[in-house]
Amino acid sequence: MGATEELEYDESMISLLEAVWGEGFMSPGGTDEVDRVLDNKDLSEARVLDIGCGIGGAAVHIALTRQPSSITGIDIEENLVDRAMDLAERNNVSAICDFQRVEPGPLPFEPGSFDIVFSKDSIIHIVDKFGLANDVYQLLSPGGWFLASDWLCGYEGEPSVQMQAYIDAEGLDFGLAAPEVYQKAFKAAGFVDIELEERNTWYRTQARVERDNLAGPLYDELLGQVGEEFLIREIDVWDKMIVVLDSGEHRPTLLRARRKT
Repeated sequence: MGATEELEYDESMISLLEAVWGEGFMSPGGTDEVDRVLDNKDLSEARVLDIGCGIGGAAVHIALTRQPSSITGIDIEENLVDRAMDLAERNNVSAICDFQRVEPGPLPFEPGSFDIVFSKDSIIHIVDKFGLANDVYQLLSPGGWFLASDWLCGYEGEPSVQMQAYIDAEGLDFGLAAPEVYQKAFKAAGFVDIELEERNTWYRTQARVERDNLAGPLYDELLGQVGEEFLIREIDVWDKMIVVLDSGEHRPTLLRARRKT
């Protein structure tokens, strides 16, 4: 994305997402869900890459709690990277956190540069899951883990009318894929110990809480920050999302896979 192109995540969107999901977070679950993605994997002294680091919440949490040697966060929007750097500074982890703006496409790192590649609900923006899996595999050291969460879909082919309405309402460049696509992409790249943990049941409940907070306790707080039109539109997005969560077409999922030793 060029510097002159319209931002997908502008100040209004960031303000709303942080109000719903917590400081530094642009996707559900906060630090608890980051820990669930990481599971019991040992990150001590690990070199970590965070793909789609957003405004830095996950990277900073990892730096504070998992003792990695370094975390490199990358994103395609400069405003997000700037916010991530500020969050790291305020939490005194700048010494091990580095955030970089990158262009879409192959990642600018040498093979084997990382022991852990992490991503929190960001690779939905990458359409080519096979290319993604190959890139991540090459970036990992032998035995390294890809630990991620993403928005998957419960269908192959065309979405339903309800799902398309939700996608259109989001207005983001979603590259949704079914679990089977990720399984095939990971296997084709050479990954082993592949795990997909579905989070649809959890998020069906959580999304309703979020929607009710937006329409209730958070409404007046956000009104002055983002305006009524924007706020009403986002509540409508949540309403449409709940429909396709209930139908199973929208399937938040945790993804884990290991490079062979």
